[in-house]
Amino acid sequence: MGELIKEIGSDCKRCRLGELVRSRVVFGEGNLNARIMFIGEGPGEEEDVQGLPFVGRAGQLLTRIIKAMGLERQDVYIANVVKCRPPENRTPLADEMDICGQFLKRQISIILPEVIIALGGTAASFLLGDYKIKIGQVRGRRLEYVDGNIAIPLVATFHPSYVLRRGESPDVKREVWNDIKIAMDIIGLEVKRQV
Repeated sequence: MGELIKEIGSDCKRCRLGELVRSRVVFGEGNLNARIMFIGEGPGEEEDVQGLPFVGRAGQLLTRIIKAMGLERQDVYIANVVKCRPPENRTPLADEMDICGQFLKRQISIILPEVIIALGGTAASFLLGDYKIKIGQVRGRRLEYVDGNIAIPLVATFHPSYVLRRGESPDVKREVWNDIKIAMDIIGLEVKRQV
């Protein structure tokens, strides 16, 4: 993974995101032998400042989800499709995802998790290879990430920021937890609590 980090470098300019607002390349963090890999859309403002994925409010919610799974953040690997913050936290454009997503694909091929949890429609659409996919079309069931000879079970759910925007609605939280339980079942992780 170290070679991949060096290849991206701290001053990547492969797409417009490297020239717009980002302060740091936010590569990813976690256990390189993780059974579960969480993949989001891209870094936000707080992630750009700290250089780590999912450290703002959405990251705090993700940490609570991970703990509810009976795990800690250091047990999983967390990354994003794009490694630089899009301006005004907009959704990454297709060409930005195509360029930066090649690094994500290499991260996945190094970690080889037993299951990928796509956080939000942007991550799901990239990982499934169809930018027209909406999260409501794919969440709630087992899917598959395929890249060359790699095939990994994938579960898509709402992005933690969506849950926060919905005021942590019990219905939305329940849907997310049901999605997470599908991923847990795939790897044989016992559900010990309800969220």
